[in-house]
Amino acid sequence: MKLPAQSDAARPMSTALVLLLAAACALSVANVYYAQPLLDAIAREFRMDEAAVGIVVSATQLGCALALFFVVPLGDLVDRRRLMLVQLGLLVLALGAVALSVNAPWLLAGMVALGLLGTAMTQGLLALSAALAAPSERGRVVGAAQGGVVIGLLLARTLAGALADLWGWRAVYLVSAGMSALLALALARWLPQRRLPTAGLRYGALLRSVFTLLATERVLRVRGMIALLMFAAFSAFWTAMVLPLSAPPHALSHTAVGAFGLVGVVGVLMAARAGRLADGGHGQRTTAAGLALLCLAWAPIAFLEQSLWLLAFGVLVLDLALQALHVTNQAMIFSISAQAHSRLVAGYMMFYAVGSGLGSIAATAVYARTGWLGVCVLGAGLSVAALVFWMATAPRIRQARESRAA
Repeated sequence: MKLPAQSDAARPMSTALVLLLAAACALSVANVYYAQPLLDAIAREFRMDEAAVGIVVSATQLGCALALFFVVPLGDLVDRRRLMLVQLGLLVLALGAVALSVNAPWLLAGMVALGLLGTAMTQGLLALSAALAAPSERGRVVGAAQGGVVIGLLLARTLAGALADLWGWRAVYLVSAGMSALLALALARWLPQRRLPTAGLRYGALLRSVFTLLATERVLRVRGMIALLMFAAFSAFWTAMVLPLSAPPHALSHTAVGAFGLVGVVGVLMAARAGRLADGGHGQRTTAAGLALLCLAWAPIAFLEQSLWLLAFGVLVLDLALQALHVTNQAMIFSISAQAHSRLVAGYMMFYAVGSGLGSIAATAVYARTGWLGVCVLGAGLSVAALVFWMATAPRIRQARESRAA
């Protein structure tokens, strides 16, 4: 396979290049989510209780937040190709450190590093996809790259569960280290070199400009707040789900728990479709549909203890909603400025990191006190809050766009 470099920014991206970017996104983001179906095994080995084990996921989200502020904006300043290769090398080392961890502090430090490097790679690749795409196809290309994120996010749980059942949870991170090394070779060989718009700022000014964008771009703030609430709900579900499924009456293996991630792969189709709708100017309609589905998904999910089929259906609806919203959000914010793609995605994903971290902590604490129904009430409440927030801000967003167009 040979991926030719394209010199014309308006030229459509080749299918091979889009697939490479999507595959790279999948492998990168998977590192952030391997721990979720392994929480019970990690808790047993490091003697953590149910209420405290959520800190493992929260440590990863702390790394995500650090990456979004300190590393992801660098894509607007330095060569993205070289930056990604350096990050991949460090990622391989971090994966090895987690696999060899001998105590909880070592493990948590490794999880922070995985969150930082995995997030930096994933968001850098999404920003690169938007920068390489022509404006008329940006939503489609970002949707395809986000489809890779969906596959990586969901299959990470399935792969982690299967490997943990075969060789233990440490094998998950050793296998990922090998795959990350292969990804580095593929990107070095096939990722095109192209001069892209840069910010022309010093590093300190670059970081400060992220907050300037947050202060001046209402679309970024509103879409970020929607992301915070929806990812808090999403993280609450996936963090807590392993606890009741691994206990009686289901007592499922890690492989079986991780297999629920396969249901959400259908969300890839929604990601691609949502990108095309955003290209056509239908982002608000897609947002309305996605938020409605996000609220409705918790009804079948609440029957986890009675029916695994209803749970699977709820997972499907939840993932469809999340991907429709996430791709629509990104397509909208990437249209703000070509010179600020990395900083825009950094600012947006800061909301994601905060929401995911808070959702993980809240879910394990709520589950320890009120059980699975309490987690469902938490998730449904966050979803309804996102819908109400969008309904309150949608008219203002429309007015801001009309003023900008004028």
